[in-house]
Formats: sequence, C-alpha cells, structure tokens
Amino acid sequence: MLASILLSTLLSVFPADTISDYYEIETIPTPPGLVAETGGLSFLPDGRMAACFHRGEVMLYNPKTKTWKLFAEGLHDPLGVLALSNKELLIVQRPELTRVTDTNGDGVADLYETVTDQFGMSGNYHEFAFGPVRDTKGNLYFSLNTASNGAGIRDEVRGQYDALGRQGRMYACVPYRGWVMQLTVDGKLKPYASGFRSPNGIGFDAKGRLFVTDNQGDWLGTSKLYHVEEGKFYGHPTSLVWRPGFPAIDPLTLPVPTLDSMRTVESVAFPHEIMAHSPTQLVVDNTGGKFGPFTGQLFVGEMDFAHLLRILPDEVDGQIQGACVPFFDKAGSDGVALRIGNNRLAFAPDGSLYLGQADHGWLGDRGIQRIRYKGGNPLDITAMKLTPTGFDLTFTQPLDESTARDLANYRFRSYYYEYHQAYGSPQKDVQTVNVSDVTLSADRKTVSLKLAELKPKRIYELTLGKLQANNGQKKIMNHFVCYTLNRLAK
Repeated sequence: MLASILLSTLLSVFPADTISDYYEIETIPTPPGLVAETGGLSFLPDGRMAACFHRGEVMLYNPKTKTWKLFAEGLHDPLGVLALSNKELLIVQRPELTRVTDTNGDGVADLYETVTDQFGMSGNYHEFAFGPVRDTKGNLYFSLNTASNGAGIRDEVRGQYDALGRQGRMYACVPYRGWVMQLTVDGKLKPYASGFRSPNGIGFDAKGRLFVTDNQGDWLGTSKLYHVEEGKFYGHPTSLVWRPGFPAIDPLTLPVPTLDSMRTVESVAFPHEIMAHSPTQLVVDNTGGKFGPFTGQLFVGEMDFAHLLRILPDEVDGQIQGACVPFFDKAGSDGVALRIGNNRLAFAPDGSLYLGQADHGWLGDRGIQRIRYKGGNPLDITAMKLTPTGFDLTFTQPLDESTARDLANYRFRSYYYEYHQAYGSPQKDVQTVNVSDVTLSADRKTVSLKLAELKPKRIYELTLGKLQANNGQKKIMNHFVCYTLNRLAK
C-alpha cells in the first residue's frame, strides 16, 4: 500500500516529458536583404554550411563565427545542394544540375558548369527539381516535379513534347516529369523510377536504400514515403508516357484497377493533417548519438505544420513498411518555437539538426533554425514491428509494469486512403481494433500487443495512454504512432 501511495505521489510530481526538456531551438540570423526561402542545405568538410535560396543565391555560413558569405548567385529556383569539397558544390536548379566551383580559392565561385540538363521543361511554374543525393557508388539522384494545370506551358519547350502527357490535374508533357533520375558515375542520365507527383524529399536511409516523399493530391489519397527501386512505378500515372515501351495512349484512360496493379505502394503513409500535409526532405540521423537516442532513424520535414516526423521502418516478407511518429512540434524552449515551412534538413558535424524554411507562395515561413540535443533520455517509442498477431513496441527505457500491462493504454483505429484520380481521399472504412492481450519483455522495454484482427492495405493508428518509465519519473512523450500495414507477417 505504501509503495502504491508513493508511486501515485511521484506521478503527480513528475509531469509528462516534452520535447523541450531534451532539445532546444535556435534561430539563425540571415543576411539583411536576403529573401530566405531556403531551397537546400549541405555541410562542407570544414564544417561550414552551404545554403541555397529560391531567388538564386548560394551562401556559406560559418557556425563558429556566425558569419555569412555569398558564394554564388544567379541560379534559377535552386532546390538542393550537395557539398563535394570546401570549394565545390552540386546544385539542382530548375533547368539543370550544376557544378559550382571556387577555382582560385578566394571563397567565391567563379566556375559554373552544366552537369546535366537532359530533361524537359515546358515553362510551367510547377516544374521544380529536387536533390541531388549520392549513393555509396557515387551515382547521383534527383527528382522532377510534374506540371500543374493551374498554369499553362510556354510556346517553346525544351525536350520532346507529348500531348498525351498533358492530361490531368498534374501532368508530364515533357520528359521526365514525375520521375526520379539517376546520373551514373560515368555521366549517363537515366530515368530511374516513375509515378511521382511532387517528390520534394529524396535521400538514403542508414542502409543505403533510396527513399522519396510525395505530396497528397491527385492520385495520392494522402502524403507518402516510398522506398524507390529502379524501374518501378509508384502510382501517379502521367509520367508513364515517358516509360520505355509504354503504349501510345493516355495513361488516364487505363482503369484504376489496372493502374493499381502496376504500382508499388508506399512504405509509410502519412495520415493527412494528422501526421503531415506536405512532407519535405528526409535525412538520416548519422550522428552516433549526438542527436539523442534515435541514431539511424529517418527524420522527415513538413512544410505546412510546425513539426517533424520520425520513421520506424519494418521489413516484412522482403518489403519495407513501417510507422511514423511525431518528433517535434511547435513547442520550444527559451521562447523560441519551431516555425512552419521546414523544407530542407541537414545534420551538422556537431550533431545538431539545421532546418531551412521556405514559403514561396504556399504555407510556410522563411529562414533557418537549428535544433540541438541537450542530453537526457526521453521515454519514447523507438520501434514498431508487425507480428503475426499484432505489434511489438520498443521504447527507449524500461516501462512501469502496471501501466504497460493495462489494455486501456493502447487504442487502435484502422482505415485506408483510396487510390483514385480525385484530389486526396478521406479516411475510408474506419474501424476500432481491440487489443486482446499485452505482454512485457524481461527488460521491460518491449510491449507485445495482440490485436483482435489484422488486415493488409490499411493504416493502424495507435494512441498510447499513460505509459511511464519504471522509476515513475518519466511519462511517455509522444502518444501517437501510425503504422502502414501493406503485408501481413507470417
């Protein structure tokens, strides 16, 4: 009885953790007069940060001296930068992938070279280009946005024009709109994978697998994270007109079940306006613990909400699926809050996470912020794995046994988003799913849940209750996680 009273007293004294207990935000001042719509961030080997901005500037920031220097200018909508050395950057701008180099060592680029421009441009305002990222073999990848029927095309276009690709809300009348492109180490540009709408995030996970985020809209009932492999089609039909061997027909005339059978589904769906509205860049935590207890996990930015997401991958039957969980919300410490418009992310050598914000006509903000880990171990979920009968949840700390075994602390809903031509989708066939049993591992870090029913091709949305650490001094920080169940575990 005394122990119970003591535990209750501790729970009332120690409130639930918040992200601000472990991380702090700093706003980085940008140069006066700069329109700080951030298009790309990358760190040079010497620790300086390269940042490119929508209106064409490329700036270098020194975190030690907190000073900026103009490195290059005159680029057209640069939306990604990759530092190759202290003097050489690769930049994706609207018309091309460009190498920008300081050849004489004065700190300012004096050589601008076209690396590749072998893709089409119709002049439509929505034909953005994102990237580049590089794999372990040295191949480069970037992604090309589709055009929007909210505006037309120019009288003169670059590349072959295909009227069949002009149909639909988002379209691809020139190559290779809606594609991820690969530039091989020997300089050959290859159309790598198709079926994307607005692939604003591209990057690799800790195992070297390529992932792309795509934004909710036509043919995307909600925003998604795809594991991208060569030759596959990911669902947005208009890019199929540029697929080798595809018949000379309008892809939108194909029945939806036919297109559905052709596509590779997402690894993780981001429930709309619950998890994300417009996901952006993804980065892997390769800091070795400098950013907290999430080493090796993917972090994803979000344009329209003031938060970031973490990805909890799971491999089932050889395919990647998994969960997403909120990492950071607008709450901040010392009066500094996370802004919206988190378009670009980059981990610094010191382990902090830099966020480049943009609006550029949509929701968002401008500028650059930095998230720094202050230390400590929050009570949070680190893994969600599918089992034949339910899910295994793993946490950063051992759990209090009484709250961990309480079925009332695990509330599931399941639903799906429809694959169709219409813009977005409501949640379909929403069902409550009961938890019939819960067991706790010997180290008290993993909870095994048995569900009354598991069905493929659905999202399992879990709301966690009043879980707490076994010392009673920490309560669960994030209560919400969504698992995309594509395949059942055997």
